[in-house]
Amino acid sequence: MKKTAIILGATGLTGNILLQRLLEDDRYGQIVLFSRNSSGRNGPKVKEYIINLFELHQYEQEFKADEVFCCIGTTKAKTPDKQTYKAIDYGIPVSAARLCKIHNIQTFIVVSALGANTKSSFFYNRIKGLMEKEVLNFDIKNTYILQPSLIEGQRREKRKGEWFFKQLASAMPFLKVGPLKKFQPVPAYKIAKAMIYLANSTHKEIRIKNHKIHEIADAND
Repeated sequence: MKKTAIILGATGLTGNILLQRLLEDDRYGQIVLFSRNSSGRNGPKVKEYIINLFELHQYEQEFKADEVFCCIGTTKAKTPDKQTYKAIDYGIPVSAARLCKIHNIQTFIVVSALGANTKSSFFYNRIKGLMEKEVLNFDIKNTYILQPSLIEGQRREKRKGEWFFKQLASAMPFLKVGPLKKFQPVPAYKIAKAMIYLANSTHKEIRIKNHKIHEIADAND
């Protein structure tokens, strides 16, 4: 029997690539999207709910699937208000994990960030760390947290910090080897590949570090 997957964040860089790959994957019969804006994707496999994601809990009856992929995330530039920032990067993934627990959905895969830490002095990393901690508290059987460094790909908006790091990485090959390898930017398509692999296999690690995302994606070309 073919599976049903839910994607949160299908209009973003990683989520959009993930959606395309799942649509092409014969193991999946339906892809359910919860989004603020339309993904622009139509077809028999797509079921889309255009909602206020802060009110995801109100869609409990529609939140049913075999697997949930959460690609939600924002930036300081896009969301300077810290309360709103936390509501997005912490609140939405935690709400999704709670609904997984309610409906006994046993696979939850979420994109976090390298450096996520509840005790970090950096607000962004601290919020990601708090999100990870709360998600794990739901004790969903197959929980995987991906921790990418900078994510590469064609975005609609420009991110100055990411552009600078990419230029630095391209000019300094040693960032791709040795102890600095863990900071190597990861293409969004590799994150999507790793997420699908993890949903369809067993992996002993819950937190998938940046270099492991590269390894999983490269091993499943």
